[in-house]
Amino acid sequence: MSEQRIIFQGNRLWLAPEASLPEVEAELRLRLPEGHLALRVAEDHPVPEGVEAVGLRDAFPRMDPEAWARAGRASQWLEWAAGHRFCGSCATALEPCEGPEAGHGRRCPACGRTVFPSNATAIIVLIQRGAGAERELALARSPHFKPGVYSAIAGFTEPGESLEQAVHREVAEELGIRVHHLRYFGSQPWPFPNGLMVAFLADHLDGELRPDPTELEDARWFRFDALPDLPAPLSIARWMLDSAVAEAGLETGA
Repeated sequence: MSEQRIIFQGNRLWLAPEASLPEVEAELRLRLPEGHLALRVAEDHPVPEGVEAVGLRDAFPRMDPEAWARAGRASQWLEWAAGHRFCGSCATALEPCEGPEAGHGRRCPACGRTVFPSNATAIIVLIQRGAGAERELALARSPHFKPGVYSAIAGFTEPGESLEQAVHREVAEELGIRVHHLRYFGSQPWPFPNGLMVAFLADHLDGELRPDPTELEDARWFRFDALPDLPAPLSIARWMLDSAVAEAGLETGA
């Protein structure tokens, strides 16, 4: 596989539509498992002529989906490497693990502690109720969303908790309802900064929507023919919504 260089400046990706990315002095440089080179340059590094520095979300509509996914992967590896330079037990500088079975971890030469790259795992669940023309979706809006946008319920798993347990807990905490008939939908690496989104579909079991005001601005049941503004196409939340609406014989907006 030919080498591809992926360059970040902080959280912004360098895009060069009409030119190749230049050689740069990087403050962080690492080789991804598939062979691509990921680099992070200093915030005050001049952006070369013909290059733009844009956030990953803004870069999505301007890139091939596979190229965007590679950039997101590079971002997550760089984030992990930057946050694991020193041992969490004794503060000694970590070193790359050595040997054919070392993987991509880092080891403390002083106390022997070894750390490996990991994701912050989160669940996201699209809840339905009713049948036929009466089918509805439970969607909520966070104060962090763009105005008017609603989405599925999501939250991080807790230590010692299964994905299914996390679904039931998050739904009860954020919406005040219970669900059943969980079905796995899919997963998506989420590089903001280092998540793995695991998506489920579920059916409403009982309870009335009571959104948690510390987490949500609003939560409602929406008919398939009267949906609000939805998340951007880059997210698995939107993929689930598009799939559900297509199954109902309708279309979502752009």
